[in-house]
Amino acid sequence: MTKLLDRALEATRNLPADVQDDIARIVLQLAGNQEQQIPLSADERKSITASKAAAARGEFATDEQVRQTWAKHGL
Repeated sequence: MTKLLDRALEATRNLPADVQDDIARIVLQLAGNQEQQIPLSADERKSITASKAAAARGEFATDEQVRQTWAKHGL
């Protein structure tokens, strides 16, 4: 293992478990060892369907709404 990869893995050790799992899935995908897709809940599928329908209607957040959301989360 390279020193950079070792540092990257060490940096993830104190992150929440769900974030660690997300990072692990990305690393596995990059390494060509893809896991099975994660099944979506009914609520997640419903939300995605609603989002796609809104996008098809051209309903997008304004620049100001995006800025407010970023500010809310300290970004």
